[in-house]
Amino acid sequence: MNSPSEGTSAGLPPQVASRLRDLRRRSGMTLEAAARRADLSPAYLSRLETGRRQPSLPSLLALARIYGTTVSDLLGETAAERDPVVRADRAEAVTADGWTYRQAGGSGRAMQALRVHVPHSAQRDLVRVHPGEEWIHVLDGRLRLVLGEAEHVLRPGDSAHFDSLTPHRIAAASPEGVDLLFVHTLLRSTVADLCVGEPARRVP
Repeated sequence: MNSPSEGTSAGLPPQVASRLRDLRRRSGMTLEAAARRADLSPAYLSRLETGRRQPSLPSLLALARIYGTTVSDLLGETAAERDPVVRADRAEAVTADGWTYRQAGGSGRAMQALRVHVPHSAQRDLVRVHPGEEWIHVLDGRLRLVLGEAEHVLRPGDSAHFDSLTPHRIAAASPEGVDLLFVHTLLRSTVADLCVGEPARRVP
């Protein structure tokens, strides 16, 4: 996935900010260690935990991975009695840093399933490398997927399944953006997440 860019200035609800702080403390990580593993600045993560900043979707995914949980759990969302069915009318849209996403799977699972819209304007030059696997299926529009040295353009109906340790990034290749299904495994690892790119994109 794209690098976890550090999102907008709008704050998080107090209960969500508190949840982020509690999950980090429960994981036994200092603010600095968690920020390093998620490729965020400590100051930015501190703002998230005090409700003074709203994270982007890539930031949420990175934090969910290092805490061994899901985006829905980070946001305090729970599926009633582990209902295996996710109804379309109950999948509330959440927008962060230009991305729009909806839960497509239950919370607390080993895989995170999302329906995602990536607008053409939300482009990133940073490359992601982390433990796990990712599966992407294009629903509408065209997706530019870079895996290592190879670049692919995926069209509606195309899918990609790859090891997340392969350096990768995605972007919308069509002016109207791209809609996709996105599934990734939530693996805890002692290997720190790596991110290669422009440090100037970070927000202090």
